Amino acid sequence: MKIYEIQNRTDVLIDQLYWVWKHSVKATHLFLSDQEIENIAELIPTYLNKTTHLIVAENELNEPVAFMGIDDKKLEMLFIDPNERGKGLGKELINYGIAHYDINELGVNEQNEQATAFYKHMGFQTYNRSETDEQGNPYPILYMKKSK
Repeated sequence: MKIYEIQNRTDVLIDQLYWVWKHSVKATHLFLSDQEIENIAELIPTYLNKTTHLIVAENELNEPVAFMGIDDKKLEMLFIDPNERGKGLGKELINYGIAHYDINELGVNEQNEQATAFYKHMGFQTYNRSETDEQGNPYPILYMKKSK
C-alpha cells in the first residue's frame, strides 16, 4: 500500500475517489437512504477539490482504495473501499495524518458506530455533540479530539 498527498487533482482521480466514497458510505452509513446518499454525493467532488490536504492510499495496482482530507489539523473525511476494510488501512491513514499533519480533531456521524469505535480506539475522545450534521440534517455529529 502506498500513502501520499495528492498534488494534482485530476478529474480522473476525483472520479475514482468519488466511487471509493460512494461504496464506503453505502457500506457504513446504513442510517442514510439511497436518496440522501445521492444528495450528498453531489457535493463530494467539491469537497475533494477544496480540502487542503488530500491523502490517498493506493493498492499494488496503483488504484485509489482509500483517502482522507485534512484541514488545519482536523480530519475532515476518511473513506475506505469496503473490500479493503479490516486490513489496518484506517489505522495506517490516521497514523500517517498524525505524523505528517498533526491531526488532533475530527467529527463523525454518531450513528456510524464502527467509525466512532475506531476513532476511540485510535485515542480520540468526544468533547462535543451536535444534533444535526453540517447540512442541518437530523444526524448527530460527535466532535472528537486526540487525547494527549
